[in-house]
Amino acid sequence: MEPPEVRLENSDTVYDYYRDHRQNRLKAWGAYAVLGRRYHPRVTYAEGARVALRTVIRQNRPLLIAINHLSESDPYTVAAAAWRSGLRRVIGRVRVLAKDELFVDPDQRRKIDMMGGIPVFRGKDHGIRAVNAAGQRMMDVCAERLARGDGIAVFPEGTCNDVDPARVQAVGSGIGHIAFRAMKLGVEPVLVSMALSYGPRRDPAVRPTKEDAKGASFHFGVPILELPPRPGDIARLVRTDLQKALDAAVAAY
Repeated sequence: MEPPEVRLENSDTVYDYYRDHRQNRLKAWGAYAVLGRRYHPRVTYAEGARVALRTVIRQNRPLLIAINHLSESDPYTVAAAAWRSGLRRVIGRVRVLAKDELFVDPDQRRKIDMMGGIPVFRGKDHGIRAVNAAGQRMMDVCAERLARGDGIAVFPEGTCNDVDPARVQAVGSGIGHIAFRAMKLGVEPVLVSMALSYGPRRDPAVRPTKEDAKGASFHFGVPILELPPRPGDIARLVRTDLQKALDAAVAAY
């Protein structure tokens, strides 16, 4: 199937495509390795988190990775941290939710596709009512991919944090619905909180530059093996666990 144009009015075809799209794992590995050298993030783990992460990956448990969102550079620094962390083994098998505008430019889209992107049509860009059907389909596709053993990486705040980089902002229910729908398909996703800090900023409204993003601090929380049964409870757990990891990332910067 040829890659469809990523437009809201074309969302059914878009998600038909991304339901089955596969990355080239060798190219993904190469790109992540380059980013690892370019951004050189520092990675720390909560006590027991590194061994636990290695264990769930060896067991082929599907990962639901929650990451706080600070700048437009995040997808690249997160990829760099994945290369330099226990996530290296699953590079090429993790899909990353990314806003639809990143898929407009053909060259950029090739990079995003290679890195595992799945488009998200956001209510703040198109209107809440307009994106409802597309959002439901996107969550179904993510749940299906988790059920097949892929990982899903989500920036659950939904937009860049320009309020306080040391505090996780409101987490939408989307990540809870993805996990809930995956559980209805018979799988138990493992929640992995992956928090990042670019250090203190005088003005949180001014986002870090690419230079600021180098040497970022990443911290992995202990993977959570059992999630609550309701989407709202899952979303609340995500915010609490991600904040705990963010506190550690800030302290380790």
